[in-house]
Amino acid sequence: QVQLVESGGGLVQPGGSLRLSCAASGFTLDAYAIGWFRQAPGKEREGVSCISSSDGSTSYADSVKGRFTISRDNARNTVYLRMGSLKPEDTAVYYCATAYRRCPGYKTYDYGYWGQGTQVTVSS
Repeated sequence: QVQLVESGGGLVQPGGSLRLSCAASGFTLDAYAIGWFRQAPGKEREGVSCISSSDGSTSYADSVKGRFTISRDNARNTVYLRMGSLKPEDTAVYYCATAYRRCPGYKTYDYGYWGQGTQVTVSS
């Protein structure tokens, strides 16, 4: 069964850090680009970051650039999103999703498999 599972979310104070994981089962991630998206209540899902499979190149939304770092460990079939200097506006459900090889931007319809999401809450 093809599955993506996000984990690592939780409650953190402003300025804190979290590391999210996106683990694949039923297929290998090394042929896929992986994007991270987030969706806050009442808002549309937005792209946060992406890492390609072909050359490991990365991209970030302007709102997270310099604070978030995406990485992949193909041996563990997992992609990570390290989030630092967290702000209350980072509060959302975070999702990972697959695209073929290269990051296609942040249109959700360009991504195939999606995980169920993990909640991140930034609050004092």
